[in-house]
Amino acid sequence: MENIIEIEHLNKCFGSVKAVQDLSFRVKKGEFFAFLGVNGAGKSTTISILCGQLEKDSGKVYVCGKDADRAIGEIARKIGVVFQNSLLDRPLTVRQNLQSRAALYGITGKRFERRLEELSKLLDFSDLLNRAVGKLSGGQRRRIDIARALFHQPEILILDEPTTGLDPQTRKLLWNVIDALRQTTDMTVFLTTHYMEEAADADYVVILDSGKIAAEGTPLDLKNRFTGDYITVYGEREAFDFGYPTQTLREGVRVCVPNTAAATELILAHPERFVDYEIVKGKMDDVFLAVTGKQLSGGNEK
Repeated sequence: MENIIEIEHLNKCFGSVKAVQDLSFRVKKGEFFAFLGVNGAGKSTTISILCGQLEKDSGKVYVCGKDADRAIGEIARKIGVVFQNSLLDRPLTVRQNLQSRAALYGITGKRFERRLEELSKLLDFSDLLNRAVGKLSGGQRRRIDIARALFHQPEILILDEPTTGLDPQTRKLLWNVIDALRQTTDMTVFLTTHYMEEAADADYVVILDSGKIAAEGTPLDLKNRFTGDYITVYGEREAFDFGYPTQTLREGVRVCVPNTAAATELILAHPERFVDYEIVKGKMDDVFLAVTGKQLSGGNEK
């Protein structure tokens, strides 16, 4: 797959604070890319530079093969962004907000109405079109934020903490919509999140710490490198003494092993103790903690 975003040796300081330090990474076209880090790690700074809202100190940024220094206007038309804080005008209705956004891209008249109908059905807000945004719930408003970002059919959708504070039903709806769009339009998704189950579904993950890349790879690769496997043996009440850390749970005993090969070896050596068991890899939470020494707050993760 071709690279749709290329960042090379990016640097940005705010006074003595080095927000981004020699940052380099690639995002493939059609990829679901996760950008992780605690607050202050440099995620939002990188996104602001990527979108042309913030000037970099040095380095190169290429989007869709275009140099951001020379073609930021053209690049901006290929990107849709959902920021942490909504940019919707609260006194205006949903229709008015989307109409003003669409006009920036020359989408008016019947073309606007067709696109509005498509998105209102997709994101289930047809009954909200004439309501003021300020009167919507957080979940309803987030659906309109997504519609605003998607109205001009961008090639890249940037989601900066898009589901923070949302109820599980709304989170599921938004991800179903985004997954469907990725399948039908080959849209690239660039995500920052505190919910590690969202990052676990990514094609590729970059973990930032203090403006630098601390680790990168697929979720499976990161789990294999930075965490072990967990064997949960159901129905057991006595801790195992097999040379590995164990934890007594309500439903049984959990054994922490360094990898799947060690789990297999242990089970084959003691089959009488492993009658009803389950093996799972470490979580992305474990990866993040191992890489940065910090806990990334958010929901439970698979």
